[in-house]
Amino acid sequence: MSKPVLWLRCEKKEFERRAALTPTTSKALIDAGFDIFVERDEQRIFDDSEYEAVGCKLVDNNSWPSAPTSVPIIGLKELPESTDPLPHTHIQFAHCYKKQGGWSKVLSRFHRGGGTLYDLEFLNDANGRRVAAFGFHAGFAGAAAGALALAAQRKGETLGLLTPYGNETAMVNHVKELLGGSGKGVKALVIGALGRCGRGAVDLFRKIGLDEDNILKWDLPETAKGGPFQEILDVDIFVNCIYLTSKIPSFINHESIAAAGKQRRLSVVVDVSCDTTNPFNPIPIYNINTTFDKPTVPVDVGEGNAPLSVVSIDHLPTLLPREASEQFSSDLLPSLLEFPTSRIL
Repeated sequence: MSKPVLWLRCEKKEFERRAALTPTTSKALIDAGFDIFVERDEQRIFDDSEYEAVGCKLVDNNSWPSAPTSVPIIGLKELPESTDPLPHTHIQFAHCYKKQGGWSKVLSRFHRGGGTLYDLEFLNDANGRRVAAFGFHAGFAGAAAGALALAAQRKGETLGLLTPYGNETAMVNHVKELLGGSGKGVKALVIGALGRCGRGAVDLFRKIGLDEDNILKWDLPETAKGGPFQEILDVDIFVNCIYLTSKIPSFINHESIAAAGKQRRLSVVVDVSCDTTNPFNPIPIYNINTTFDKPTVPVDVGEGNAPLSVVSIDHLPTLLPREASEQFSSDLLPSLLEFPTSRIL
């Protein structure tokens, strides 16, 4: 019987440094009898040599299209736009099944090529809970980006290039430094605070020094009355961490912002969920994803009012690429070990 195989492709999204397989999980798979092919990638947080040292077989960058079609291709972010048919099995986040922009074009590539898509966003356990997700690190990094945007705004500046941190401690210390030594006095509201993403955001705010009473932790009970919510306008940073599959009243909109006028305290919105093209987006005050080199987009607040910006980066955990990758890949490992016997043939 032939060995099970996985092919780790490089990530083509700019600034993306995470990996679906780390050297640690690759070794576990190899020890279980897998062959692991890894594309060389200077952008990835893990050096090629780290994979080679545990027994992976290195192959050329972006060479997966020439791999045998029987070999499953694993990655994280969506593939670059193309009309080429996809004959392989792909394991990745595809951003299709909530009808995001371009979803039908992506799925048509699989249909025309005869390939199969395993969307990691919908890999659930028996209780319907996500098996592997970047939620905690997305919330943690999103809250950090929001605090950095606030610090820049207070100096009359716009937040510039975000670069990944070596570890969580380095991120926390840098954010505290730019806030003048501590986040004390900053007020934040997190919606979805009981989930993995929300817990990450709350953890960051605690670690940079926000008083506990200044971290408003909202979940279903607090949002049940329906928005827009005045409370969002009365904090410095609002972090949205919820996953929506149906339409609900907006949390905040242009009308509520205009009504607040000069009484608005809110300076930064961080939309960690970042489903910009999702028709159910509860934050209809922006319409583009921001990027690591341009992390914020300004909101139209009317003449004479204090600025308001949105952070809407769709791969925030890559601000902590090594820690986020290790956690995600470790959670994914049991499913990958079962994959050869459970996949659709």
